[in-house]
Amino acid sequence: MPKPNAQTANNTIAFALITSLFFLWAFLHNINPILIPHLKKACQLSDTQSALIDTAVYLGYFTIALPAGWFMHKYGYKKGILFGLILYAIGAALFVPAASVRSYDFFLFALFIIAAGATFLETVANPYITKLGDKATSEQRLNFAQSFNGVGAFVAPLIGRQFILSGIEHTPQELQQMSPEQLNTYLSFEAGTIKIPYMIIAGVVLLVAIFFVFTKLPEIKEEDAEDDGHGHKSFSVKVFRHRHVKWAVIAEFFYVGAQVGVGSFFIRFSRYTMDLPEKDAAYWWSLSMVGFMLGRFTGTFFMRYVKPAKLLSLYAVINICLLSIALFSNGSVAVYALLPVPFFMSIMFPTVFALGIKGLGEESKIASSFLVMAIVGGAVIPLIMGQISDKTNSIQLAYIVPLICFVFIFYFGWKGYKIKEAAEATV
Repeated sequence: MPKPNAQTANNTIAFALITSLFFLWAFLHNINPILIPHLKKACQLSDTQSALIDTAVYLGYFTIALPAGWFMHKYGYKKGILFGLILYAIGAALFVPAASVRSYDFFLFALFIIAAGATFLETVANPYITKLGDKATSEQRLNFAQSFNGVGAFVAPLIGRQFILSGIEHTPQELQQMSPEQLNTYLSFEAGTIKIPYMIIAGVVLLVAIFFVFTKLPEIKEEDAEDDGHGHKSFSVKVFRHRHVKWAVIAEFFYVGAQVGVGSFFIRFSRYTMDLPEKDAAYWWSLSMVGFMLGRFTGTFFMRYVKPAKLLSLYAVINICLLSIALFSNGSVAVYALLPVPFFMSIMFPTVFALGIKGLGEESKIASSFLVMAIVGGAVIPLIMGQISDKTNSIQLAYIVPLICFVFIFYFGWKGYKIKEAAEATV
């Protein structure tokens, strides 16, 4: 049994290491606003087809979340982290052959593998951080850790703008005037810009995995799950007898859908509303993600004085107002209205997550899996937006979808977060 000061030191090291993982899945999610317009060019896609990039990533979360939770339950946190890092590195490496053959399906498969790895990391890291300290400050602790997720959210668009986007934007008429050889050369060049960045990403992730191999992490011992009345532990969908878990899953579905939808089509939105070039739009979005990062840090501070659920509801209302302006304004005003949205989105995922697993003991592991599964909202909402854009020829109108999503976030922060166990049906 380690002494208290030794335990505190171990917890501090573990907190620092786990927090470093938040950057990796932030990079995955926030490089998508770059990949969507880029692969739309390189693979000649419609808005709906390009939205499949988000679908591949968030279907990875949906399908792998429960296996990740079971893996973590059986083998512990550290092995879950290592397995996730290996999958992440493999997926990043697959971008190289995908670019060589310029196969959109191959790109989607590679993204799915990266997302599978990120799912393991996120399923492990979120509950681990909440358990690594005082229960009363779990929301603040997770928001602080997620602040470093904001660093990845800021860096990803900058890297994508610099090393992936070429800045070459041909009109459909110009593409039609190219000879087959010229067109193929141009498309191959666009696809090839992805190779070096993703080779570097694969190498960095492998280095992180090696570092974890030689680091000892404390395994969190949690309270037993409640008995289900038949002598068995409740480690299944029975976790949904907790009302706040159900609403947390719904809220995360719509939050992630809104976050992904707002960011993924920002470059297209900026071109549509004010004819902003892709590199400039990417730069503007990276600045917006600075707000996301700052929002995490300031949100942690505000929670000392404002209850997390109330702050969540307030931020949801502000985003509803900003999206209303973006929907019904023209030119730069519409784009400017979107830029502050990430600041007010910043606290939403970790706050809903922490409130959703509050008071669950061992059941927090399976609840964590369901909450991560809810990230599938990021696969569904952008597709709906893409469909609206393709059918109306207005990507601006599609932004009504994330506006509706924030209504659900508001409800969770208003009433849905309250802990109340529903009566189980008699068996």
